[in-house]
Amino acid sequence: MATPSSDYLTQIDNLLASSRQSWLFGAGISIGANIPLMEALTSRVFSVLAGKPAEALLSAIKEGLPPESHIEHVLSQIGDYAAIAERSRREVTIGKTPFSLTDLNLHHDAILSVIAEAIRWGYSPAIEETETCPAKAEVIGSYKQPLVDATDHINYIRSILGKSQAGLSDRRHPVKFFTTNYDTLLEDALALEGCTYWDGFSGGALAFRSYRYGDPEPTEPVRAHVIKLHGSIDWYLSSDDRVWRVRDGDLYPPRTGRVLIYPQSTKYLATQRDPFSAQFDLFRRAMALRGENILAICGYSFGDEHINQEIELAMGNPDNKTTILAFAPEFGCVPTKWRTSAWKERLYVIAESGLYVGDEGPFHEPGAGKKHDWWTFAGITKILNNGAEACVC
Repeated sequence: MATPSSDYLTQIDNLLASSRQSWLFGAGISIGANIPLMEALTSRVFSVLAGKPAEALLSAIKEGLPPESHIEHVLSQIGDYAAIAERSRREVTIGKTPFSLTDLNLHHDAILSVIAEAIRWGYSPAIEETETCPAKAEVIGSYKQPLVDATDHINYIRSILGKSQAGLSDRRHPVKFFTTNYDTLLEDALALEGCTYWDGFSGGALAFRSYRYGDPEPTEPVRAHVIKLHGSIDWYLSSDDRVWRVRDGDLYPPRTGRVLIYPQSTKYLATQRDPFSAQFDLFRRAMALRGENILAICGYSFGDEHINQEIELAMGNPDNKTTILAFAPEFGCVPTKWRTSAWKERLYVIAESGLYVGDEGPFHEPGAGKKHDWWTFAGITKILNNGAEACVC
């Protein structure tokens, strides 16, 4: 007999109270903090570097990519060309323009610097006036006038590691936060709420990456793990290929790049020191757990094929018992495909149009002319605080 739709909301609450859970976050959770999405970040990079030496490379790369490509795709292309240049005559031709390996590396660093500035201090793009939205001018954050606001992240951490755990004596496993974001808002919110966490580094304000691919995960009691799949604005690569977490503005330790963001070409990739391989290995381990486990997804656009494949491979294992809670405004091709998979009964999609369980739904559709906001980062906090039923409009 099919489960009544009213029970699905209770199931969501029970899953979010699970003693073993992982979260996958994307850029969407930080837009309320005045950190730009990929489209706006890409436009910002092209705008800042217009008229500068890196512009020629950006233009040449852009011409060879699909129109919907963003700055991560550009970085990936530059990394590929740099690898080719290292194996050949230290030079490549992109379109009709030759670029030396030195130029590629310098322009790559220039792009990373613009990304780091926009994310560290915040950036709000201009918005044209529409029938439902007034025009909005561009606002650029700076050291003197930062725009970044951690309120949403603090409220979420307070809920997921506070109220949602109150009275749950069996909650012994740290919550694992996997994120593709470069910002430090999760770490900042955890610290501000007094929650201990592990991120693979050892030290204080200046820290070195002590975790390596294949190492066991820490056994010391911490409330959370923060695994940044695409790097961070405070990760730096030193001249001896070590990864450091460094305060903004420090001149030490010596480093070869402004910031370490995936994807890019580095000498040690595919070695034990490669932090990105290690991060994805941790994600793979979390997805491969044999016991009851949940993966909640928020702010992620399902645009990273590597991540999608890891999820699909794990969920397709007959022994896997992971349940996915996908919070998304609407269906893209990936969630649509998942709804027809062999493991569809363990998939919940919480969207603005209602709740979908496997290939069934929508349940709890919003009223006429309304849309649910329970799929947003702030909406999840409301669910954690008040229960899913209280968030149905």
